[in-house]
Amino acid sequence: MKYTHTNLIAGDWKKLSEFYQKVFSCVAVPPQRDLSGEWIENLTGIKNVRIRGEHLRLPGYGEDGPTLEIFSYDEQADEPAANKKMINAPGFAHIAFAVDDVQAALDSVKKNGGSAIGKITEQKYSDGRTGTFVYCRDLEGNIIELQKWDK
Repeated sequence: MKYTHTNLIAGDWKKLSEFYQKVFSCVAVPPQRDLSGEWIENLTGIKNVRIRGEHLRLPGYGEDGPTLEIFSYDEQADEPAANKKMINAPGFAHIAFAVDDVQAALDSVKKNGGSAIGKITEQKYSDGRTGTFVYCRDLEGNIIELQKWDK
């Protein structure tokens, strides 16, 4: 058994994919998807469904590493309730990236249409490591954790 991907539904999959490629050096894994037909209707339970998007290879992994799958449905469901995009809401909360410089990564997020949630925070652990963390949002409001670990 192995982990394969996380799916993120976007309002605009192309813009969101570009964001993750620019900010986190994710790499598109061809082909781009354009899914429709009976098989995808059966899978999703949605009549006349059409889904477009692509997979992005996450940084730090080889050719068969896990991907971030960014898709848009031609007909999106209603926007989730506001509390579903809060850091403490039940369900998937965030995606995390280890970075060399938390401030520089946060600056890049903001430069590319994202925003900060909290302040950059440092925490020393009993094993001698220090973690530096911040939560932020991508350009569609999805939560990202930026982290750096020092010994």
